[in-house]
Amino acid sequence: MTAWHQLYSMNNRPERRPLTRATLRRIGAFARPHRRRLTLFMLLGVVMAGLAVASPLLAGRVVDAIFNAEPLDVVVTVALTIAGLAVAEAGLGLVNRWLSAGLGESLILDLRTAVFDHVQRMPIAFFTRTRTGALVSRLNNDVIGAQRAFTDTLSGVVGNIVTLLLTLTAMIGISWQITLLALLLLPVFMLPARRMGTRIARLRREAADHNAAMGTQMTERFSAPGATLVKLFGRPARESAEFASRARRVRDIGVRSAMTQSAFVTALTLVSALALALVYGLGGFYALRGQLAPGALVSMAMLLTRLYAPLTALASARVDVMSAVVSFERVFEVLDLKPLIQEKPDAREVPDGPVTVEFDDVRFAYPSADKVSLASLEEVATLDSRGGVEVLHGVSFRAEPGQMVALVGSSGAGKSTIAQLLPRLYDVDSGAVRLGGVDVRDLTADSIRDTLGMVTQDGHLFHDTIRANLLLARPEATEEEIWDALTRARLAVLIESLPDGLDTVVGERGYRLSGGERQRLTIARLLLARPRVVILDEATAALDSTSEAAVQAALGEALEGRTAVVIAHRLSTIRAADLILVIEDGVVAERGTHAGLLAAGGRYEELYRTQFEDRVYGLTS
Repeated sequence: MTAWHQLYSMNNRPERRPLTRATLRRIGAFARPHRRRLTLFMLLGVVMAGLAVASPLLAGRVVDAIFNAEPLDVVVTVALTIAGLAVAEAGLGLVNRWLSAGLGESLILDLRTAVFDHVQRMPIAFFTRTRTGALVSRLNNDVIGAQRAFTDTLSGVVGNIVTLLLTLTAMIGISWQITLLALLLLPVFMLPARRMGTRIARLRREAADHNAAMGTQMTERFSAPGATLVKLFGRPARESAEFASRARRVRDIGVRSAMTQSAFVTALTLVSALALALVYGLGGFYALRGQLAPGALVSMAMLLTRLYAPLTALASARVDVMSAVVSFERVFEVLDLKPLIQEKPDAREVPDGPVTVEFDDVRFAYPSADKVSLASLEEVATLDSRGGVEVLHGVSFRAEPGQMVALVGSSGAGKSTIAQLLPRLYDVDSGAVRLGGVDVRDLTADSIRDTLGMVTQDGHLFHDTIRANLLLARPEATEEEIWDALTRARLAVLIESLPDGLDTVVGERGYRLSGGERQRLTIARLLLARPRVVILDEATAALDSTSEAAVQAALGEALEGRTAVVIAHRLSTIRAADLILVIEDGVVAERGTHAGLLAAGGRYEELYRTQFEDRVYGLTS
């Protein structure tokens, strides 16, 4: 029955597409480092195919020796030879499997690391558009599908061709008439395979769609924010009914698919049995007439069982190859998406010492989807054509070492966009952003990362320990430095009270901590990094008044002597800023100190007065 499983490769028919030389060259580039192991892998497959054909011939020789009453030592010698071949085939099978596993896992490693490293270089816009599950699928399902091109398809094609040629040669040498009969029955053998294969493929695609829908529902609903949303606004009973409906459809398809496969295997087994009966009948007729030795008949029957499987597998080889090519192309599709942020070959380090921050007539528009994303990763038919609309229009300012520049203004005015340009999460369209007098496009990514520290409103934490989340900023930090940062962030007492201390796991996105605790932990991470330039994007917005006061004290210490760009919603927190910029509609509408802007009676005074009145009437905390 194992041989029939090769026929199931027909069940996954890929979309027909041309196999280009460029794709083959790229596949060859990944295979080249493993060419020696790949060559040995295929050679062993050829040897094993030869051993598989030799056994039926020797079995026939034993029958002839018994029938002709030859000496016992002849029968024993042939039997021992068969046993030796079986042992050799088993040993070579283990070696071949070891080579196959090593080759396959090495290719998976190469492909996964290539995709992972490439994705890490993609701009933030790529991640804001891409569905994480679709991207992870490229590193799992498609990479494994591509790997099978070498460990299954390639070796299978080579081994089946050799097996088929040797089997046909042996069968023709024994009886060309019986061989012709076997070949004439081949169309009858393959007809149910193709028809059933198409039906099974349709069922499997339908099941895959429903499974994908269930997977998406579970991924979204089982995350902490998703579960909270369902509990607050959703209908758990409706969610359960929808999931159960999809699960029932998958169950029904599974039953139909199992019955179709059972009928598929039964039909093929029946055709093979009928062919074997015909061979026995015609071979017996020749044997009774003295035209065929009894041992030859036994050999023909055994060889027949080794004929149909490689023939059918080769008939579906194109489907297997194209399936692997589709997987490769889906991997290459991600690798071909060029990162918008490129480091120059001659990039330099940020100059030593205090660092100035300068925006010089900066204009910027977020990139359109076709530059940063793929329709297949967004799981849409076509990419959103919107984009390229300028959101910053000639922004200019300068922050000297040790100065604090505060950005205030309406939501959506462009404040966070300015903050994202500084660490080069995006590149400007015109003008320049400079650190220490050097355009960030001329600096190395590592030196920018070492120079800048950023805390956002939604401080993100990995599902890991407190220690691991802190060491992300400075892996070489000592235990003493970690506790110092926690103390300055007003978190040391809390962490000490936890049963596992620094080894406490914070949960997905840090949801095991309160909002204020999570934010203070990200500030502790900033303090541990000791950057020369600090960016705070609404860093205290999630804190209550008590926590805000504590963290403001810690931030005051952390900001001392450093250049700071602070985006603030609570205007009371930036009264001491050296320069306040009012950003409206992507331009600097006003600039000055707190006292000066209040005296001017413009937009800043309006924002401050509105916020002050809200506090008086208890509308904000």
